[in-house]
Amino acid sequence: MKNQVRAYFGEAKWFHGRQIPTMEDDPKIITASFVIARFMDDMTSHKFEQKRRHVASGIECYMKQYAISEEQVYTEFHNQIMNAWMDINQECLKPTVVPMPLRHHVLNLSQVMDVIYQEGDDYTHVGKVMKNNIGSLLIDSIV
Repeated sequence: MKNQVRAYFGEAKWFHGRQIPTMEDDPKIITASFVIARFMDDMTSHKFEQKRRHVASGIECYMKQYAISEEQVYTEFHNQIMNAWMDINQECLKPTVVPMPLRHHVLNLSQVMDVIYQEGDDYTHVGKVMKNNIGSLLIDSIV
């Protein structure tokens, strides 16, 4: 409870001081969810995007910035995704300044991203598996 009050107090100071916080001020769970969504999307869609002359994905940006191979980027992104899941698990299991209902929403979003990008880019190329997932969730759901 004290941590939550401190977080609200910090937000109030930002508001009254007309400050805009940096991205480093985001809760760890938000950053972890972003890493999962962005890196999984980049890993599954960048080959397709290269073929259609799309803007550079995170894969190309990382390769250029750190002068490493595509395979090394995939390994690094995979490791960062695994670490992000550990951060989300940790944030969901211990009290933090982020209220549990919000943490639940972030966890749900991360899980959806995992389902969409686990076997490929099912967001861009919706297949039978994703159609069945959506159907079981929205049409055939158990009430």
